[in-house]
Amino acid sequence: MDGVVAAVSRSTTHTFSKQNRESIRLLAGLGVENDAHCGRTVKHRSRVTQDPTQPNLRQVHLIHAELHDELRAAGFAVSAGQMGENVATRGVDLLGLPAGARLHLGDTAVVEVTGLRNPCAQLDGLQPGLMAAVLGRDAQGNLVRKAGVMGIVVTGGEVRPGDAIRVELPPEPHRALDRV
Repeated sequence: MDGVVAAVSRSTTHTFSKQNRESIRLLAGLGVENDAHCGRTVKHRSRVTQDPTQPNLRQVHLIHAELHDELRAAGFAVSAGQMGENVATRGVDLLGLPAGARLHLGDTAVVEVTGLRNPCAQLDGLQPGLMAAVLGRDAQGNLVRKAGVMGIVVTGGEVRPGDAIRVELPPEPHRALDRV
């Protein structure tokens, strides 16, 4: 289940897409340094409106680069950072991880997976039909959210494209990811 960091991105403002960077610094308990979503409490505008004191369980957004490949094959022009992710991974089944899984990124950074990203209509602003393309149904007809996972920073550190990713599963019983 181990993989590699394909790209890293951040934005100081609440723009939908984030700019690719040579590296990002993760700050324990906060998120991505100089990113608009960095903080102990929620920073996503819709969540701030509901309750600004909620803990920020969405400090880091990770998307599997294989989703970018799938979307390009379906005719969408997408690349790392465009869907708002901070870290694009390759070789890790992000959507199959249990809640509480820890991703060791590079030499020191550790992100604990808190849940699934719930795709929003802003995806259609990037390209019409993109939101529907990141939603699917499993064999039982249940909704499948494919737009990545969210996490909190347990241990800070620099993260760069090419860094190794090591997956650490939590103790069993595992709890399936739900949207956060």
